[in-house]
Amino acid sequence: MDGAELTGKKVLITGASGFTGRHAVTYFQGAGADVVAVVRRPDVYSFGKNVDVHVCDLNNKDQVRELIQEIEPDYVLHLAGKNSVPDSWADPLLVLETNVMAVLYLLDALRICPKARTVIVGSRLKYTPEPGRIPQPPHPYSLSKALEEMVSLSWMSLFGQQIMLAEPGNLIGAGPSTGICSLLARHVVACEQTGKTEAFRLSGRDNTRDFLDVRDAVRAYAALLVHGTSGTVYPVVSGVERSLGEIADLLLSMTEAKVPIRWDGTSSGPDGAGKQEEMLELRKLGWQPQISFETSLRDILSDVRTQQGRTTG
Repeated sequence: MDGAELTGKKVLITGASGFTGRHAVTYFQGAGADVVAVVRRPDVYSFGKNVDVHVCDLNNKDQVRELIQEIEPDYVLHLAGKNSVPDSWADPLLVLETNVMAVLYLLDALRICPKARTVIVGSRLKYTPEPGRIPQPPHPYSLSKALEEMVSLSWMSLFGQQIMLAEPGNLIGAGPSTGICSLLARHVVACEQTGKTEAFRLSGRDNTRDFLDVRDAVRAYAALLVHGTSGTVYPVVSGVERSLGEIADLLLSMTEAKVPIRWDGTSSGPDGAGKQEEMLELRKLGWQPQISFETSLRDILSDVRTQQGRTTG
């Protein structure tokens, strides 16, 4: 995508201090956009110069309306939300409020900006109901993402807004991720620095996942903001499934430390796996993954080593 299309445009990013949000702020700033980073607390992360930071509780309808009235964005990338399955069991109402009502408050406020284009970032773990059957979502988080998609597409239909939905798979990369690659990388670094002997537990070596570098995902979101078709749900995946065994072997090849791992032998099947044909719509917009899986792992390991060095130094 030609970065010139974003030059001078106001890009509002919710959840800006999160894992993907930090990469998104960096990307859009580099593309010449006027970035508005929306955070819930101002002390979580420093974005440096030239980023307009706004504190806003997206569960507060009045705060959201005031934010949109002040900014009047050209593009909105909605990354904020609760994305933990365990948390959704612990407090299902909070997860539903955060993932569903916050989207409604945001989209309703954006009705004063009819030309604004919005990407709502959902999840491939959303629940897909079967017609004629009683809904049986696997967990409240899955339900929340299904409802988020439904209300987003409904608001588009009802009020003519330009809304695209992105469904990322397992995103990896440097930063505060709680994904399996980052967790294992932290275990590797702990073994390097302290000689940790407790084994890191993983399920079966043959269990597969679709992994995509978060920077490639951000580029996909940018392509959707500028060129995506309103009302379309776009899978954002690599199209390649990799086994947990492959991840472990690659990470362990990047260290000289002894890293204990315990395999429990169970198989849970694919999680958010992507297929090549699902990438066709995004490829039509000129997007394709650019960062290799090995590069992603090296960047994660390097980042963890840096952060752990700061902590222990």
